[in-house]
Amino acid sequence: MSYPIGIAELAYATEPSVIRRAELARGDGFDHIDVMLGSDAGGLALPVGCPIAFPRPQPTWCSTPAPPAADGAWDRTLRWWRAAPQALCEPWAGAAVSSLEHVRALADAIPGVRFLIDTGHVTAWGGDILELLPFAAHVQLRDAKRGVAQVPPGEGDVDFAAVLARLDELGYAGRLSIEYFDLPEHGWPCTDPRAHAIALRALLLSLP
Repeated sequence: MSYPIGIAELAYATEPSVIRRAELARGDGFDHIDVMLGSDAGGLALPVGCPIAFPRPQPTWCSTPAPPAADGAWDRTLRWWRAAPQALCEPWAGAAVSSLEHVRALADAIPGVRFLIDTGHVTAWGGDILELLPFAAHVQLRDAKRGVAQVPPGEGDVDFAAVLARLDELGYAGRLSIEYFDLPEHGWPCTDPRAHAIALRALLLSLP
């Protein structure tokens, strides 16, 4: 496994301090941490992999989930990412960008737009992760099944060896971040995000 493996800070959501979250991530063996844009101003124990801007993208290196599907959401997506050309768009099931066709359409409409590809979200909507990876400037990893965006590592349908092989084939030069979180109010419950993330890191490191 030649890629740096980081973690999204929501795995440590029970810890209110981003400084402490980074310290815990370092202790758990991660190489970087994905945090909210600007929250690393005081210095963190780990470098930031891909900062997160929410609810709308900012004109800098950061990622933002595509807006939820609704009337006018596609036009809003075009407007937002045209105004933030360095920002990554994260597709997810239920969003204005939630398929390979949507990703291609956004890439055609905004030349140079980049994406954060999350194996959990792609698997949940029934997509083929390997087809989405050529669009990835940052990759987030978690196991999942169709209709379920996160399950314990090894209990889902994500072929992580195939994901890594495809990234090698593409000459991917970015980072990998593991993302598990407990957000039941959004339909994404998880009993122990930190433990799942640590287990997935171990699984990845065991791959040839």
